[in-house]
Amino acid sequence: MSIHIILSLLATGSNGQTHDKILSFLKMNNTSDLNSLYLELMPFIFADGGPKGGARVSYANGVWVDKTLTLKPSFKHVVETVYKAGCKQVHFQTNAVEIANEVNLWVEKQTDGLITQVLSAEAIHLYPTRLILANAVYFKGAWSQKFNRTATKESSFYLLNGSEVRVPFMTSKEKQLVYEYDEFKVLGLPYLQRQDKRWLTMYFFLPHAKDGLQSLVEKIGSTSNFFESHIPHETREVGEFLIPKFKISFGFEASNMLKELGVLFPSNDVYDFSEMVDLSVGSDWVNVSSLHHKSFVEVNEEGTKASVVSLASFWFSGPGDDAKVDFVGDHPFLFVIREDITGILLFMGQVTNPSVISNNS
Repeated sequence: MSIHIILSLLATGSNGQTHDKILSFLKMNNTSDLNSLYLELMPFIFADGGPKGGARVSYANGVWVDKTLTLKPSFKHVVETVYKAGCKQVHFQTNAVEIANEVNLWVEKQTDGLITQVLSAEAIHLYPTRLILANAVYFKGAWSQKFNRTATKESSFYLLNGSEVRVPFMTSKEKQLVYEYDEFKVLGLPYLQRQDKRWLTMYFFLPHAKDGLQSLVEKIGSTSNFFESHIPHETREVGEFLIPKFKISFGFEASNMLKELGVLFPSNDVYDFSEMVDLSVGSDWVNVSSLHHKSFVEVNEEGTKASVVSLASFWFSGPGDDAKVDFVGDHPFLFVIREDITGILLFMGQVTNPSVISNNS
C-alpha cells in the first residue's frame, strides 16, 4: 500500500526518531503540543492580508483515502479540525487517472495556477497507493517600496561557469535594510504591511565572491540559527543598488538525494503508524517510495509571487556605520521569504541564472 504526502505539516500520528527530533527542536513534548502550535501559528502566518493591504499567504490541506483503508477516528478528527482538510474516499487503482487529475486541479486552484502538474496516474500505479495527504502554500506580496519600472535596466549577470548573461535589473535610490559581513551581504526587502499584523520580508544573501554561493550555502547549513543572527535591522544609504528580476519554476524527485543525505523516511521500523491508520486492514508494513517537490517564485518591480508543493510516496508492505553600501546582485545568490515576528521561513531558493525560468528553488 502506498501513501502520497504533498509537503509535510500533517505531522500527527507518527512518533518515530525524526518526529522526536522535530518536537525537540520546536521545544514540544508531544504531538498534541505540535498540533496546538499549528492552530496558534497557522491562522496568523497563512492569512489573506490583501484586504488589509498586506500580503496574501495561503495554506491548504487535502486528503484522499482509498476505500480499503481505515483512518483512525482520532487522526481523522485532527486532520479535519486542526488542519482543516476534508477527507475524500476513492478507489485509487481503478480510478488512478481521475484521481491524479483531481489532485492536480486541487493544487492548481490552491496555488492560483502557478503550479499545475504534480501527481501522475503512473505514480499511483507504481506502488499500490492507498492514501494521499496534500497541502499547498501560496504567497503574493507587494513591496513596501515598489521599484520604478522605468529605472529597470539591462546589465550583466555572471554565472558560476564564468560566462555572463544580460538580464533586467531593478534599482532604487531609497535607503535599504542592508548589512555587510566578511564573506557576504544581506539585503531585506519588506512587503507592504498596512493593517496586516505580520512582518513579511524577502532577504537576499549575496556572497562577495562571484563563485561563492556554494560556500555560503555550506556556511548556512553548518551555522546554528544562521538566519536569525544575520538579519539586518536598520536601513542604510546605498550606493550602487541592483536586483535582477527572475522567475523560478522547479520540480524534482528528491527521495534518493534525501536518503543519501541520511534523512530517515517514515517506515514501520522508525515510526508508529497505529495512531494514523488501522494496520489490521491491508498491509502491515510501511516504507517510502518517492518524494516529489515543485515550486514557483517570481520577483519583479511590484513584488513577489511564490508557491510550493511537495509530494512524498510511502508503501505499506556585526555593527554598521554611516557609509553607503553597494548591493549589486550580479552573481548567484540565495533568498528567503521570512515572517519576522515568528522567524518562520516560508520559501527559500537560489538564483544562479535569472535569464531563464530556471530550476533554482
